[in-house]
Amino acid sequence: MPALYLLGPAFVAAIAYVDPGNVAANVSAGSQFGFLLLWVIVVANVMAGLVQYLSAKLGLVTGTTLPEAIAARSGTAARIGFWAQAELVAVATDLAEVVGGALALYLLFGLPLLAGGVVTGAVSLLLLVVQDRRGQRTFERVISGLLLVIAIGFLSSLFVDPPAPADMASGLVPRFDGLESILLAAAILGATVMPHAVYLHSGLVIDRHGRFEPGPKRTRLLAATRWDVVLAMLIAGAVNIAMLLVAATHLQGRPDTDSIEGAYAAVRDSLGPTVALLFAVGLLASGLASSSIGAYAGAMIMDGMLKVSVPLLVRRFVTLLPAIVVLALHVDPSRALVLSQVALSFGIPFAVLPLIRLTSDRALMGDDVNHRISTVLGWLVAIVISVLNLVLVYQTFAG
Repeated sequence: MPALYLLGPAFVAAIAYVDPGNVAANVSAGSQFGFLLLWVIVVANVMAGLVQYLSAKLGLVTGTTLPEAIAARSGTAARIGFWAQAELVAVATDLAEVVGGALALYLLFGLPLLAGGVVTGAVSLLLLVVQDRRGQRTFERVISGLLLVIAIGFLSSLFVDPPAPADMASGLVPRFDGLESILLAAAILGATVMPHAVYLHSGLVIDRHGRFEPGPKRTRLLAATRWDVVLAMLIAGAVNIAMLLVAATHLQGRPDTDSIEGAYAAVRDSLGPTVALLFAVGLLASGLASSSIGAYAGAMIMDGMLKVSVPLLVRRFVTLLPAIVVLALHVDPSRALVLSQVALSFGIPFAVLPLIRLTSDRALMGDDVNHRISTVLGWLVAIVISVLNLVLVYQTFAG
């Protein structure tokens, strides 16, 4: 295994895979369909690991971020179109993360949702200031610490009352059960293969490592990056699986458990106040950390595609505003979280397809061009997600 000091960027990107949108999608899937969609989380996590590594490899080999690489090969209209959809993805991301943080503050302290959204936005801004003032390594340590809090918060319940192995095994058989299960599968994919994290990872490795010319140092760094991605996605995958397993074991069949508030109450009744407290703390850490990552990604996307840098405070306010509006209008927060993840899933092909094309270009990547198997798997990821979204749209309007 590579030296530990080379690890870190993937753990920052992995926060996107355990954000409040994941909580809402996984809890809804487990409470409504039991273990049925466990296989979706496993497949989505493998997909995410592949695309995150390819994004990091693009940054390390070329010294350019994915948005910059897309912009360099696009005309003005295409570049603006790419930026527009990526910005919508960033807004949907922020919606999930701020609403999730507000829910956690409500569960922990009884803070009104609107006030909780403002607090979440403010704290995420402070985390970005840490990155700006103290550097990438300090930011990685802070975010990795929050990832540990998230993992403890959501994994603790499995040790108190683990599900039956046979039930878990049954959830690994690929299948659906009606339109709502497809909707939740799309939400899980949107919450796991996160478009903004795909864009972001290429920039994270540049900020941390820079660009290396071909040779032993770059080979070692690429190997370290593979380990970085594998370890980070193992943690994120375990957390996501834990969410669904807890919901399937303790929430299925109970009334009002298709929301985070209902899930919290059911966990408290079933597993006790301590586990429920850890659940809420994990949700809070998830909202705070992932909101800062979403804003970080949005700024990098705008800079890479439009060559426009917006002051951090302005950027934070603009992406925070839709979430604040949702909270002020008293929209069901848990439903808003799930739908935001469905919206994210529609942005995935726009990030993944160019990434596969770029990393398969030998003129750009040299000897580090994708292996043929990686290219085939990458295209398969994009096709599966696109087909699932088309089926979802068809069934929604046909019904």
